[in-house]
Amino acid sequence: MTSMIALPPLSRSLPLSRPLSAACQRQVLSTRFFLLLRTPTTTATTSTTRLFSSTPHFTMAQEYKLKGITSLNLQPGEKHEVEVEGLDAKVLLFNAAGKTQAIGPRCTHYGAPLAKGVLGHNGKLTCPWHGACFNTTTGDIENAPALDALPVFKATERDGAVYITGDAETIKAGHRKPKIKCKVAGAPLSDRVVVVGGGSGALGAVEGLRELGFSGPITVVTNEGYLPIDRPKLSKTLMTDLNKLQWRDAEWFKTGDIDFVQDEVVGVDFGGKTVKTKSGQQLPYSRLVLATGGTPKLLPLQGFQVLGNIFTLRNVHDAKNIKEAIGEKKGNKIVIIGSSFIGMEIAACTSDGNEVSIIGMEKEPLERVLGERVGAIVRKNIESKGVKFYMSAGVDKAEPSAADPSKVGSVHLKDGTKLDADMVILGVGVSPATEYLKENSVVRLEDDGSLKVDESFSVVGLKDVYAIGDIASYPYHGPGGDGKYVRIEHYNVAQNAGRTVANHIVHPNLKPEFFTPVFWSALGAQLRYCGNSNHGWDDLVLQGEPDQGKWVAYYTKGETVVAMASMGKDPAMAQCAQMMQLNKMPTKSQLKDGLDILSLGPPQ
Repeated sequence: MTSMIALPPLSRSLPLSRPLSAACQRQVLSTRFFLLLRTPTTTATTSTTRLFSSTPHFTMAQEYKLKGITSLNLQPGEKHEVEVEGLDAKVLLFNAAGKTQAIGPRCTHYGAPLAKGVLGHNGKLTCPWHGACFNTTTGDIENAPALDALPVFKATERDGAVYITGDAETIKAGHRKPKIKCKVAGAPLSDRVVVVGGGSGALGAVEGLRELGFSGPITVVTNEGYLPIDRPKLSKTLMTDLNKLQWRDAEWFKTGDIDFVQDEVVGVDFGGKTVKTKSGQQLPYSRLVLATGGTPKLLPLQGFQVLGNIFTLRNVHDAKNIKEAIGEKKGNKIVIIGSSFIGMEIAACTSDGNEVSIIGMEKEPLERVLGERVGAIVRKNIESKGVKFYMSAGVDKAEPSAADPSKVGSVHLKDGTKLDADMVILGVGVSPATEYLKENSVVRLEDDGSLKVDESFSVVGLKDVYAIGDIASYPYHGPGGDGKYVRIEHYNVAQNAGRTVANHIVHPNLKPEFFTPVFWSALGAQLRYCGNSNHGWDDLVLQGEPDQGKWVAYYTKGETVVAMASMGKDPAMAQCAQMMQLNKMPTKSQLKDGLDILSLGPPQ
């Protein structure tokens, strides 16, 4: 006789912004019955649902022995990458807050070894390279840029050996994709979440919504012509292959009933809750997420708006145009205007076999963010690739080529210097892409064209409207921030903001959690950065050996460290990112006295 099992109502176990569709309810019910009715000889592993991450993950499992491990006696924060006997695989064995277990060993972003990352006493594991952070209890994502979570495995000590419990394929994969599969069954379009823009923030928002159980229609409107990409690779490598750039394929989004519309938004009726597109579509929404990113700035100078072979770089189409102009031949004369991160990265990746020059207004490149001393260090890295710098310079005009008057042939500086150019690339910053809102009488744009939002990225003064990424000015509560508004143009910030919005849509009463801004740059060597210096800094503490490419720079305001940058000192950035989130960074005086940030052990 089969016994009946009473299940608690779905509404209590999975709090949602609206009821689950019938298809989603069947999926959840079948999963819960599987857990309750499994046989005694089979084990199931599960990770609990977090606000920032994936739905529960269930697998058939068995035990596997860890090679060379005899005890679970690890100290808090201790971690080791170990082999799994009988499988061509490894796991990370660790102790977080007194509990020892195993997890996937590599960051799901670019594959960094998490054994070299930072494990805090709170169980957060931060990648040593780019700031992705995972919850070691569940494997769920805590911070961008990782999209896939990590599998977690129970560890057991028995008879002088240690075993983990899991299924072979999951152990070998070392990662798990979020569970977004859900069919929208007859939900009215008026319940739809519309996301305008198809970048990092949009991806964080739509995957976050489905992971959290949102079952209404989701529509993404983007004018880029492709699905969300790994945008940093454009300036770091000039990559143009969509098969390598796109994070997910079309089928992936179809499984989550996430609809992509290739169109351009030209207006928003906030009162009527509709979005108008260039093709004439009227898209109703219940919640609207504005994630339109930035528009590259141009130079309003003679020649720059009429001559060919003058480029900006924001999307794949721009990268293709630049690569086509470079072609197969060597010796191209490439002039880059702007000594920002974009300009410096393009210089580094195009310097091989070409004559590359950078024009900057500052005394040293990146001076506004990194300061003069660190800017000089980075300049030497790029100069070692043969790149020439023209700093403290002003641009006067661009002149046509004698061979082809329709294209640029030279750039002239205000001091009379003439730089021959086969092509020019502008890296002079971006403006918030909010042109479609400039004539809207309901919304107020800030002086820089951005939208002011609160901690949940809700647009101030508007109901059910969010803004994320380059177009959002949000209150910063990190070190030295004091809640002052800031606009941060980081890939990680946009994706984390998208996840924050998803949390707020599904759980509107929960307070958003602060995340430390992180970015990285390819500048002859890998630069790591975390924090925020937009509100200013008054001193710099430089540790290490800059001439050897191993250094850490701390940017301070009074005794408070507001930001840091490093090269060749991993995982210093990961350590600082966690400590800034915990508000536990050491003081300027301690760092000036020579304190090594990594000597402090696991953040707590």
